Amino acid sequence: MKYKKVERLGIEVSAIALGTWGIGAAGWGDVKDEESIETIRYMVERGVNVIDTAPVYGLGHSEMIVGKALGGIRDKVFLVSKCGITRKKATGFGKDGPIRDSSPEMILKQVDESLERLKTDHLDLLLIHWPDVNTPFEKTAEALEQLKAEGKIRFSGICNFENDQIDAFYETGQLDFAQYQYSLLEDKWQRNLHKYHELGVATMAYGALGGGILTGAYRKMPTFADDDMRLNFYPFFKEGRFEKTMELLEVMDEIAKNHNVDVGEVAINYTADHKDVTMALVGCSKPKHAKMNCDALEWQMSDAEKAILEEAAKKART
Repeated sequence: MKYKKVERLGIEVSAIALGTWGIGAAGWGDVKDEESIETIRYMVERGVNVIDTAPVYGLGHSEMIVGKALGGIRDKVFLVSKCGITRKKATGFGKDGPIRDSSPEMILKQVDESLERLKTDHLDLLLIHWPDVNTPFEKTAEALEQLKAEGKIRFSGICNFENDQIDAFYETGQLDFAQYQYSLLEDKWQRNLHKYHELGVATMAYGALGGGILTGAYRKMPTFADDDMRLNFYPFFKEGRFEKTMELLEVMDEIAKNHNVDVGEVAINYTADHKDVTMALVGCSKPKHAKMNCDALEWQMSDAEKAILEEAAKKART
């Protein structure tokens, strides 16, 4: 396993982190809790020391499964959860979608609930899941400072903030980590990843596998249930983007063949190796996929391969 030091925070983290949205078992197809637990423990055994979850993943189900899996090995993991959004239903967008609330009262309440589900006395990192424009960032920052003083969290940060929002949040002094979607298929937030990485903020890139499409598992347009998160959150399974992604996969196939690896490893290797990314989040709920995720860091692309891949990725993003 490869590790990266975050000098500003005095910590060392694995170059990939396990994302557990799918382990919440809502909107991600057939997910079995026993396999999820086995997956988590396998990745920790392989040296992955960062696990990312959230209370809205399956309305707390993801956190409960993570808590069960970490029994006896909690000290080996840098544990990340989130706050600031709630859901009435486990899946759905629009009127059934997430409700943003980063008020101090909500943050303090959600952290206590997360700690109970995760069977731990502290989180290593708490992230504001999405920006709440109705709560001043200063108020949110006060809650984070209180949680640090109480020993319930070690570090804090944000996910998915717009440019001016993250700039304003940085001024509160509570920005230790920043998490954004970044992959071969999505580079919208590269400006923030670069700027804050240069300032010493640890950066997390989620969606490294594009909701699974960059594993090469979908060579024909799949049919998902209406509430499937891959269909609703990621645009890559829609007409137009899907065809361009298939062209990118042809280039990835060649690189994978050159190194005798799974095509999904190419996607993970690319994102985890990016100069502005501290760690790439990779989601999975099955041990066989966990192995691929970990194996992705055991080889290196050539500069020529990276150039060809990046050119293909630019075409796929447009």
